[in-house]
Amino acid sequence: MKSVRAAVVQNSAVVFNREATLEKAARLVKDAKREGAELVLFPEAFVSAYPKGLDFGAVIGSRTAEGREDFRRYFDSAIEVPGPAVDFLGQLAGDHHVHLVIGVIERDGGTLYCTVLFFSPEGKFLGKHRKLMPTASERLVWGYGDGSTLPVFDTSLGKLGSVICWENYMPLLRTAMYAKGIQLYCAPTADDRDTWLATMQHIALEGRCFVLSACQFLLRGDCPDDYDAVQGNDRDTVLMRGGSCIISPLGKVLAGPVFNQSQILVADLDMGEITRGKYDFDATGHYARPDIFQLHVNERPAVPVVFERAAKS
Repeated sequence: MKSVRAAVVQNSAVVFNREATLEKAARLVKDAKREGAELVLFPEAFVSAYPKGLDFGAVIGSRTAEGREDFRRYFDSAIEVPGPAVDFLGQLAGDHHVHLVIGVIERDGGTLYCTVLFFSPEGKFLGKHRKLMPTASERLVWGYGDGSTLPVFDTSLGKLGSVICWENYMPLLRTAMYAKGIQLYCAPTADDRDTWLATMQHIALEGRCFVLSACQFLLRGDCPDDYDAVQGNDRDTVLMRGGSCIISPLGKVLAGPVFNQSQILVADLDMGEITRGKYDFDATGHYARPDIFQLHVNERPAVPVVFERAAKS
C-alpha cells in the first residue's frame, strides 16, 4: 500500500510580523522537505499570531484604548484571501513540491477569522477552512466561520481536511468530516495541555484516519517588547509549550508529543492502515444507525447582507 511521509511543524510565529513569519515558514518548509515530507502541517494561527496571554483590554461592558490598539496591530498583521500572502505560500508549496496546510489569521472586511489554508504540490491554492466556533476569549477578536468552508480535498496523498483546535470537541463537526471520507485529518491547535494527546487518539480511532496535530512552541521573546501578556515580560517565559503529534488510525502514537522545544515531527503513514481499521468500525458507514440518528449539514454561505436588484424591463 501507499505510504505518505508527513511532517508537523512545532515552532513559533514572529508575533504581529506577517512578512517575517512568512519568511520563517519558508525556512521551515525547506527543512521539512529535507526530511522527505510530502505533507507539511503548521499550527493554528501561525501567520502571524495566536495572541496567547493578551486580553485586548476587554472586560464586560468596557474596552480600553490600549486594547483597541492591540487589535489594530493584530488586524494589520493578518492576511487577505486571496492576496499576496496566499500567492507567497502557494509558490512555497510549489517550489518544494509539498502539500501545505497552514493556520493563518484572515481578515475580511473589518473581521478576523482563524483560518486554515490548503495548497497543492503544484503551488495551487486549494481552498480554506474557517474556524466555526472560536473558544472563550477568542470570540473577542475572531469571527465565526460557516458551513461553506468545510472542505475535504481528494489529493494524490489521500483525502485531506482540517479541524481547528477545540472544534475537535464538536462531535457533529467530526461526524461531517468522517462522512466526507477524511483520511489525513489535520488538527492545528493552540492547546498545549497533556490532555490533548488523548483527544487526538480518540479522533484517530473514531474516524479511522491519520491525525496530525501541530501546536506552537512560543516564548515571550517571540513577541514584541510591548506585548502585554498576563504571563509577564521575561523573554524566556513559555507561552505555548507545543505537544504536537501524529497518530495512526488505530490510535498508535507515531510521533510526539514534543514539549518545550521547536521541532519538526516526521512519520511515514501506511495508508493501508485506514482500510484495516475500518474492518471493524466505520462511524458513518457500517457502524452508523441512520434509522435512529441523522446529521444535516448546512454548507450554504451565511451572509449578513443580500442585495437584490429589480430586473431591467
